[in-house]
Amino acid sequence: MKLDRRNFIGTSAAIAAAMAAPTVMASGKPRVVVVGGGAGGATAARYIAKDSKGAIDVTLVEPTRNYYTCFFSNLYIGGFRSLDSIGHSYGNLATEYGINVVHDWAVGIDRGSKTVTLAGGATLNYDRLILSPGIDFIDGSVEGWSINAQNKMPHAYKAGSQTELLKAQIEAVPQGGVFAMVAPPNPYRCPPGPYERVSMIAHLLKYHANNPTAKIIVADPKPKFSKMGLFQEGWGNHYSGMIDWIGSEFGGANVSVDPDAMTVTIDGEVTKVDACNVIPAMKAGRICEIAGITEGNWAPVSGHTMQSRVDENIHVLGDASAQGDMPKSGYSANSQAKVAAMAVRGALTGSKVFPAKFSNTCWSLVHTNDGVKVGATYEATDEKIAKIDGFVSKTGEAADLREATYQESIGWYSGITADMFG
Repeated sequence: MKLDRRNFIGTSAAIAAAMAAPTVMASGKPRVVVVGGGAGGATAARYIAKDSKGAIDVTLVEPTRNYYTCFFSNLYIGGFRSLDSIGHSYGNLATEYGINVVHDWAVGIDRGSKTVTLAGGATLNYDRLILSPGIDFIDGSVEGWSINAQNKMPHAYKAGSQTELLKAQIEAVPQGGVFAMVAPPNPYRCPPGPYERVSMIAHLLKYHANNPTAKIIVADPKPKFSKMGLFQEGWGNHYSGMIDWIGSEFGGANVSVDPDAMTVTIDGEVTKVDACNVIPAMKAGRICEIAGITEGNWAPVSGHTMQSRVDENIHVLGDASAQGDMPKSGYSANSQAKVAAMAVRGALTGSKVFPAKFSNTCWSLVHTNDGVKVGATYEATDEKIAKIDGFVSKTGEAADLREATYQESIGWYSGITADMFG
């Protein structure tokens, strides 16, 4: 089945049916504040507002007015998408669903008084709080790099201007020049993401910049990565001689950078580079730490409801959560958001709550019409969100199957962004 906008949203029919119109509480509307307007937060805000039919007051806090999806941003780098095609506004959420969209930063949370403080000085009251802030970076995780160096060595793991900058720097690599990537350690946002990016960088250099002799060096602190066999097959087929992946066994974990000198040192060997993508180790968006709901780098949750294990009035979605077996992906965040929305409505209005079910698929483009995927279904246990079964593309697949997989990803993108933004 080709996955398109209609049938993607249709997969949520059971949840939507469960969310019948509630009765407004006698004391007035309950209040939900959602922090973060990505795949988790925007979806949760939309489903709560849509299915409560005005019975719940929903406020979405998101600093950006135009949201660029991290998923499919690699395709912009590779020349397969425009930047505008991955940018989305919040207008429909406000006008069609009555969500109060506030473009500001959440800078404080008082769990006792149930308030969120914004950078502009406003204070928002909540009955339930949903945090979906995505990721922040761990200071010092890559020696020599800090957020102050992001314009010289972009991370591009928060899409938008960083993605534009990285693409421009790749295009400026001279003939036969060197591009380097410092890959992140586990766990991190979108496990196949860095390696799809490597593929798209190679595609950009070879086919758009007419620079097939350029070299791509990947310093990786891991011994293996998601879809490793599929990516390495594709690199050999399409970009032979261009990509040198250096895993942990060969010194990939022993890396430092010098953004001023534009050098990368791997296991003591210094290499002058023309452009460099540093993807540091990650943690939950800082607002989770401010709220006091993190353990280590992430915010633990119950898979049944996505409620924080520290505060039952807070739900944490997507990349920021420590939930079990699901990867940190846009699809995962969207799936978790629907579970959280149902749980919040049940808690605030008494509507029916069904057992949580989750799914995820991660597509990647290796070359023109050469798409691959990995995915799984999951269920909530008392311990975690647990994987039930999964699937992955196979090496050696026929070209028409790979093209169909890529087309499927295009349909999914249309579907999930409609599910997020209406």
